[in-house]
Amino acid sequence: MLKIPVDADVESLHEPEALRFWDGRGAVRLIDKDPDSRAYLIERCRPGTPLGRRYDPEALEAIAGALGRLWRPAPDDVEWRRIEDVAERWIEELPRDRERHGRPYEQSLLDEALDALRHLPSTQGERVLCHQDLHGGNLLRAEREPWLAIDSKPIVAERAYDLVPAVRDLDQDGLITTAQIRYRLDVLSERLGVDRERVRLWGLAKHLAWGTDGLYFPNEVDLVRMFSQIGSLG
Repeated sequence: MLKIPVDADVESLHEPEALRFWDGRGAVRLIDKDPDSRAYLIERCRPGTPLGRRYDPEALEAIAGALGRLWRPAPDDVEWRRIEDVAERWIEELPRDRERHGRPYEQSLLDEALDALRHLPSTQGERVLCHQDLHGGNLLRAEREPWLAIDSKPIVAERAYDLVPAVRDLDQDGLITTAQIRYRLDVLSERLGVDRERVRLWGLAKHLAWGTDGLYFPNEVDLVRMFSQIGSLG
């Protein structure tokens, strides 16, 4: 399969290097890369059926298995994006973006997100190379392994950060509830031995940033409210 990312897609900048590092372990293999462009050739999954958005115990086990195979300390020969740099940028942008959009959400959400972003980066455990977008749409049925990950947006961060996409992804009906988020949060954090509260806080901060970057996306801020509610309910 030939992949040619658009120039604006900075999050996927080092996907070829990540695929080369993973070398087929839980993700598709890198076959070749054009040194003069961002085009690269990757392994094709057959039959290539996505895991999908059902998020039952079997699906969550497949996601947990893939993440467990991908998570290893990143090599130092690549200038990977790092979550502490992203968090620092979010701390500066979130208050400004809230004002720019006319304060469309409550101050308490902003305060909670900023507190998380000030605390989480400096208290991370072991950093690993994270996929950053592993959900049911980016895990495909394959022959070489039962499931292989595609479309990574590699970043160096703690494991808790990498659970957020699967925890918050919409279900097969295009919806999500607080109960669904809590269930996935509980199952994945326990299965992978990751701090549940840190996953929740990364989810809250990340989606407030996504929901106000450029345009205002109320659905993303609704997700933030769900992550916040889970924290108050336990």
